[in-house]
Amino acid sequence: MKVAVVKETRPGESRVALVPLGVQALLKAGLEVTVESGAGISAGVSDADYLAAGATVADSAADTIRDAGIVLHINPPSLSEPDEVAGLKEGTLLLSYLNPLGDPALVRRLTEARVSAVSMEMVPRITRAQSMDALSSQATVAGYKAVLLAADHLPKFLPMFTTAAGTIRPGRALVLGAGVAGLQAIATARRLGAIVEAFDVRPAVKEQVESLGATFLEADEEVTAEGDGGYAKELSEDQHKKELDLIAKAIVNADIVITTAQIPGRTAPLLITREMVESMRHGSVIVDLAAESGGNCALTVSGKTIVAHGVQIMGPENLPSAIAVHASQMYSKNIVTLLGEFLSKDGTVTLDFENDVVGPATVTHAGEVRNERVRSALEGASA
Repeated sequence: MKVAVVKETRPGESRVALVPLGVQALLKAGLEVTVESGAGISAGVSDADYLAAGATVADSAADTIRDAGIVLHINPPSLSEPDEVAGLKEGTLLLSYLNPLGDPALVRRLTEARVSAVSMEMVPRITRAQSMDALSSQATVAGYKAVLLAADHLPKFLPMFTTAAGTIRPGRALVLGAGVAGLQAIATARRLGAIVEAFDVRPAVKEQVESLGATFLEADEEVTAEGDGGYAKELSEDQHKKELDLIAKAIVNADIVITTAQIPGRTAPLLITREMVESMRHGSVIVDLAAESGGNCALTVSGKTIVAHGVQIMGPENLPSAIAVHASQMYSKNIVTLLGEFLSKDGTVTLDFENDVVGPATVTHAGEVRNERVRSALEGASA
């Protein structure tokens, strides 16, 4: 069976869904791999590298996916001209980010095309699926890069320096949200010498935060909101007010703030109000990793850096693409491991919906929406 790897069409995207090591793994599984020419260039992979790994290189996207039984993407297929779903034949197994809870039009299009669409976002957060979890691998990249961006824009040192000209005090970092991105941000800020505080609505992460050398912020009254699969869920109005009060006290001392809080399928929660920004020191930096889903800061503009009340507020989009080589390597490992759940020993695709990974991750199949959460979201969008 042919596996197709196309060049990503999202503006600014530098990653590729499969690297040569992944090609070799799929060939061992009895599959053929065709890669669109130039697909890996921005991720440091040449056409020659793919050929050396045993892949075929095609001149165009159309040639790449022709007769393919499996198509690998990073970003969701575009529905604009050209319609990338139109090139997929009925029964094609598509593995990609799909944003199924936020993009009902794409889900309907995939259903109409009778594509078996597997969403990287819907891979369950269970122990045996950790190596398939692209959300976590790419969040690791984003958390690391966010701190580097903040440090680059901050007009101060982060580490303490003792010099003949005096002692420079260490910078202070505040990380809001201690999921994978937040924990990586904490670790990176600590490596750069900053004093780090962190907050999360899930008390279970306190031990992880403290193990990285950061201080976990706690309210006088517990603010807790842990949802299914370890994700945060939306707070009640009263809890949210307590959360904002706690953040307001901490943010006045922060030189850099990294916000990472997101709720699947919902607008990102507001964590930094305009008044909080006004209370911050001039020259401070906020990097809002939730910018694309509405932003955790009231003043964030997705895709732009603005200055408000003397504070730089950065709303980066697709931050993992900025470290394309390692982000692609990690994503490739995720997708190869996940694909193994859909393959029988002879290399043919088998969708076992009783499988605890295949079932939840498959969004559409045979003209139906299979995932219950996606089906409910689709019904809500139609109402």
